Amino acid sequence: MSRIGKMPITPPTGVEVSVDASTVSVKGPKGELTRKLDETMRIEVRDGVITVQRPNDERRARSMHGLTRSLINNMVVGVSDGFQKTLDIVGVGYRATQQGPDVVLQVGFSHTVKVVPLPGIELEVEGQNRLHVRGMEKEIVGLMAAKIRGIRPPDRYKGKGIRYAGEEVRLKPGKGAKKGI
Repeated sequence: MSRIGKMPITPPTGVEVSVDASTVSVKGPKGELTRKLDETMRIEVRDGVITVQRPNDERRARSMHGLTRSLINNMVVGVSDGFQKTLDIVGVGYRATQQGPDVVLQVGFSHTVKVVPLPGIELEVEGQNRLHVRGMEKEIVGLMAAKIRGIRPPDRYKGKGIRYAGEEVRLKPGKGAKKGI
């Protein structure tokens, strides 16, 4: 039995969950999310507790069991608390500025880069070197953060670029690190 899939989900107060065949709708204080999930999984809501059961022990059913439970749990967390990724901008002259819902980045190019948020995503600049990506859907928040990081990933020699908060960038030694010549 899947360790993740067999765990029940208890939504917090103020979150309503409805299941119609294989479509799950979750409504909470931050909004509403709807998702069509695998039809073979049985999703039940009893006494405010959501459980996911698989039909058999085949490989596909086992893998979909934990995935289905995780997707539903992410929906519940998203409509109640939301998700956030934080990016740090590191480098001399590198900065971000807020222009309405958009963010303009100066990250060492000859031009500025304008970042337009995906639907359901909110971008917020803290200071000049920290950027917060917030939203209800975990996948979309991660995708938006990865797109922003992809504009200027951290340099392996100097460490300059856009990185996730807490990400450790291992710097490579340059040419001056030769020994014993």
